[in-house]
Amino acid sequence: MANFRELLKATKAQIREVTPEQAERDQGRATFLDVREADEFDQGTIPGAVFIPRGFLELQVEGKIPDKDTPVVVYCAGGARSAFAARDLAELGYTDVVSMAGGFNQWKNEGRNWVTPQSLSAEQRNRYQRHLLLPEVGEAGQQKLLASKVLLLGAGGLGSPAALYLAAAGVGTIGIIDMDVVDASNLQRQILHNMDRIGDRKVDSAKKTLTALNPDVNVVTYDVRLGADNVLEIIDGYDLIVDGTDNFPTRYLVNDASLLKRIPVVHGSIFRFEGQATVFAPYEGPCYRCLIPEPPPPELAPSCAEAGVLGVLPGIVGSIQAIEAIKVLLGLGEPLIGRLLAYDSLEQSFRTFKVNRDPNCPACGPDAGELVIAEYDELCLPHAVLADGSTVGH
Repeated sequence: MANFRELLKATKAQIREVTPEQAERDQGRATFLDVREADEFDQGTIPGAVFIPRGFLELQVEGKIPDKDTPVVVYCAGGARSAFAARDLAELGYTDVVSMAGGFNQWKNEGRNWVTPQSLSAEQRNRYQRHLLLPEVGEAGQQKLLASKVLLLGAGGLGSPAALYLAAAGVGTIGIIDMDVVDASNLQRQILHNMDRIGDRKVDSAKKTLTALNPDVNVVTYDVRLGADNVLEIIDGYDLIVDGTDNFPTRYLVNDASLLKRIPVVHGSIFRFEGQATVFAPYEGPCYRCLIPEPPPPELAPSCAEAGVLGVLPGIVGSIQAIEAIKVLLGLGEPLIGRLLAYDSLEQSFRTFKVNRDPNCPACGPDAGELVIAEYDELCLPHAVLADGSTVGH
């Protein structure tokens, strides 16, 4: 014990310490760094603090505090661990680090503001541990995913891999709209379903698969045809839409509705051996009408039901859609906003094309008129639309 006291005294001589009162004055300017253990953090912390347990400091700090000139206030329970942490941060090159004397206990005892953070359960920490190891995601990002709501348009070829990976990643609410039933011909690519569910409603089959994969996920099903009469109501409240539809009327309908509600759309499409993906961020990047101002005639837009599709292809494109969805939800990297990613499975090649907003776009251009949500079947009715109005999915 004497040796520890001497070591602590020597360490404090190498660093700067501040009182909780002095530290409080730096809120808003400095980054507060909590180096206690997870069970301590779960019981209370200073609002906005970055949490890194002392044992993981050297491994994680550069990911969570990348600017080494950032003012940092380090604290623990009583001021000992934070002193050692402040010394180690200085050795790592951080130039403006102080340790808070008295730690969180003194901060709390003096009546300063603190909060009980939302925390993951032990089961969730185990399930999402590979996410928690990523500084760009971490516990805060995982909690954000659990609080997110994503609507999938279709439980078919593209919707299947997108749904599986979003559910596995812990997206808390996944809505699925599809009015079709599982058919044996779907199973070559629509991996949400299986032989035992042939004849079942696709949304019911999808819900069984996703809830079995991750009980954290709330799956909301819409066994209806998406139309002008219900699209605004259905998409309302969702943070993001993953579009796996295969017909132009629905794409134009969703485009206009998403612009009105300002909900990003992760778009994907497939045909034979090729696929495409992009992200439509309302009024930030181009919309679907900027990309395709007018629908092609039906004879130039055959569906997968007519032209065929390689079964593995939607797995690749749908997985890309899932990645883009998570990037948008967490603000990671550079989503495919203003870029169209084209994939050719025969060449095994990816190409990226820049797509600009159209200043004359009738939907999102500066001179665009009032958006009217309407049906577009008469303009671009593909052969894949059935007599009852439902569509054949990818």
